[in-house]
Amino acid sequence: MTIIFLLIGISLLVALLFLGAFLWSVRSGQYDDTYTPSVRMLFDEEEPPLK
Repeated sequence: MTIIFLLIGISLLVALLFLGAFLWSVRSGQYDDTYTPSVRMLFDEEEPPLK
């Protein structure tokens, strides 16, 4: 029975760590631009001129 309480505590700790990491990434602007990465592959890269 003790192991169940230990596992519940560990799982809650891991869940809180993931929630904290998610909130930190949202506040730091990780998900601000969702459009550009999806269309970036459609644009041709300009090659430098040959010398």
